[in-house]
Amino acid sequence: MRPMHESPLYSESLAPVPQEQRTWGIWSLAALWISMAVCIPTYLLASYMIRSGLNWVEALLIIGVANLIITIPMVMNGHAGVKYGIPFPVMGRAAFGINGIHVASMFRAIVACGWFGVQTWIGGLAVYAIVMAATGQDFASGITIGKFLGFAVFWFINIYFVWRGTESIKYLEEFAAPILLLMGVLLILWGSWKADGFAVVLQQNKQLENPVLMVTLESETRILHLNPFKHVDGSYKADEFQISDNGAARDWQPVAGNERIDLDAAGITGPATVQFRVASGDSQVLSSLVPVPAPSVASTGVGAKMWQYVLWLTAMVGFWATMSISIADITRYAKSQKAQIVGQLVGLPGTMMLYSFVGVFVTCAAIISFDDILIANDAPWDPVSLIAKFDNPIVVIVAQLFMIIATLSTNIAANVIAPANAFANLFPKKIDFKTGGLLTGIIGIIICPWWLIDEISGILLFISGLLGPVLGVMIADYHVVRKATYRIEDFYDTDGPFTYGGNGVNNAAMVAMVGGILLALVGYWVPQLSWLYSLSWFTGFAFAFASYSFMMKPHAYVHSHSKR
Repeated sequence: MRPMHESPLYSESLAPVPQEQRTWGIWSLAALWISMAVCIPTYLLASYMIRSGLNWVEALLIIGVANLIITIPMVMNGHAGVKYGIPFPVMGRAAFGINGIHVASMFRAIVACGWFGVQTWIGGLAVYAIVMAATGQDFASGITIGKFLGFAVFWFINIYFVWRGTESIKYLEEFAAPILLLMGVLLILWGSWKADGFAVVLQQNKQLENPVLMVTLESETRILHLNPFKHVDGSYKADEFQISDNGAARDWQPVAGNERIDLDAAGITGPATVQFRVASGDSQVLSSLVPVPAPSVASTGVGAKMWQYVLWLTAMVGFWATMSISIADITRYAKSQKAQIVGQLVGLPGTMMLYSFVGVFVTCAAIISFDDILIANDAPWDPVSLIAKFDNPIVVIVAQLFMIIATLSTNIAANVIAPANAFANLFPKKIDFKTGGLLTGIIGIIICPWWLIDEISGILLFISGLLGPVLGVMIADYHVVRKATYRIEDFYDTDGPFTYGGNGVNNAAMVAMVGGILLALVGYWVPQLSWLYSLSWFTGFAFAFASYSFMMKPHAYVHSHSKR
């Protein structure tokens, strides 16, 4: 066998990291997760659950449990990174084959490139907002030259850290983590101060749980219930409401005493909307238009509630599904197994819960603090909407600087390292980590996130939920089949065991992965099996883990198979 460094599968970017270069300790790994977890999606997580009817305690518990669950395979998959110093695309050669790994790693890379474009556009908007606030100009709607320039500036900042290498990324995460933790504490203090008390703020969560409009059937009569926000003293924030039936607006009516409306008696039969307002002289504050829903038939039983918990748990586990696959890209720089285990356990679940709580708390405080927020639909759940309510340019600039730090630290660690290594693995002798990172950045531009940000986000979340089988195969291969034992030379041997008979593809891994994805997807088309789709991450992971372990175990592809 030729020397490892002469192999076409070898490059400096894909080589085992020497022990002296493994400088990431417990704080480095914890800081990495703190910096990645503090992002707009985390801030919004609890809001989705609360708007579906859960309370803030239930939402935070689900987020905490889900992230504890995903941390377990994260640590298990990161074990090989620490032990052998190899990145995900190299580690994956054992399970998928030296060529088969390209399928799994490109899945991961495509998702990351998409998120890179989306996050870079968001960061560019923060740059643009700072310039607008500093020059006293209004934030323009639509796509403008200024926003493109902001995108370009933030893009180059990202590429700078990529070009400086992984040590600069470590310093960035360690720098960002305490600042972002401080930002969370300051937001909670601001909310408590504005609302005259911590407990007072949390009491407003009840208002966020209730839908603005709800229709019930009482003796076959449709009753419309109005739930606009109330002040702390119990009085309604909105003075009046207006119903539009079939596009025709009716007279404004007072809210107080009109919280229950007989739709049939009022002659409202077609599509209808409701709008709320506060009028003072010639000025008024209007809420958004809210469609009148169909009569509520939702089940309130214990079984329905538990199923709702399971669905949200699955969604929250899938949040970091992509990182759990490629975590070896990070842990290969860890000093020890203790550093990666403790660092991840400390950094991930706690930060996710903290910043989800910050999102809930600050939104509850905004209900009290801003008189123009009349209904739950208009609550400023995302930080961008919240910042827009402040007129002070200093507040806007400082808030947007925090936004830039949070977005940058998340983008680099979660959306650049993995695709950079995946691209380097495609052509080891031609593409290194820096070039792979640059390719990630270029693809992030090509997808035009300024046009497709909403559509791309939905697609990426869908794909992320289907990546459980990749993780299932890798964990089964490393911990069950090979007993956490590799021979490092085999990863770079073009005639070795990971060629799987010559074509470089392990059919067992492909069958397990594709089977897991299809099993998760079948419920999308077959209503009777919809629960498989609802539990897509768990479904795919379990099938791939079990089937791969079964197919590979008889072959005894353990360390002995590699000895020649």
